[in-house]
Amino acid sequence: MRIPAIRGIIDRRILANYHIDPEVVARILPRPFVPQIVNGWAIGGICLIRLKAIRPRLFPFPVGIGSENAAHRFAVEWSDKGQLKQGVYIPRRDTSSWLNSAAGGTVFPGVHHRADFEVQETSDHVSVKMISRDGNAQLHVAGKIYPGFPDSSVFGSLEEASNFFQNGSLGYSVTRSPGRFDGIELRCQNWAVDNLNIDKMESSWFQDNSVFPAGSIQYDCALLMRRIDHEWHGLDDLCCPAADVD
Repeated sequence: MRIPAIRGIIDRRILANYHIDPEVVARILPRPFVPQIVNGWAIGGICLIRLKAIRPRLFPFPVGIGSENAAHRFAVEWSDKGQLKQGVYIPRRDTSSWLNSAAGGTVFPGVHHRADFEVQETSDHVSVKMISRDGNAQLHVAGKIYPGFPDSSVFGSLEEASNFFQNGSLGYSVTRSPGRFDGIELRCQNWAVDNLNIDKMESSWFQDNSVFPAGSIQYDCALLMRRIDHEWHGLDDLCCPAADVD
């Protein structure tokens, strides 16, 4: 089922990223996805996004719902009707909103788990903590806007990283049906990022050594976006035959 078009404001978005051994990521990804490689590394991370005024695209008034949300994601490639596509695969979504959770798979893509968020924010510093109510995910990302860019990143510059994530506008999320993924496209009316110099980067998911062995994953970079007018447009579901599902 295609998700209806919705619009709103990305009040704050953090893209906190790791570079990861591609063989490790390949073992995690379901078909048809394979890791998108940047200078020999796969890219994974966390999107922490506060949404405001979310409403149907044709709704004429700038009012709607707001929520704090987290998505664990990987940059991926896949073949669709013989055409190579690039975007992100989202194995887990968490939200502060009971409505987002209840509407997951209909108005919002994929399964949304309920979670509690603690946010502290100033003009140049932001801290977001999340604990999922099912106990399966917790994280803390904090940092300060800084004009430099990490030398250890696989991206050569902030501009290169910004372009990479801007181009990864297609996202497919896990659903309750194995082998079926809800698709959505992010269309931003304006796009601007700042480098976020990280003070704290903790993730129970990405720090699980049974999934990501020691030495296979390293912090890469973090980007901060604010006050972005945007629309979400549903895509056709992406499905794999049952025989192809791991």
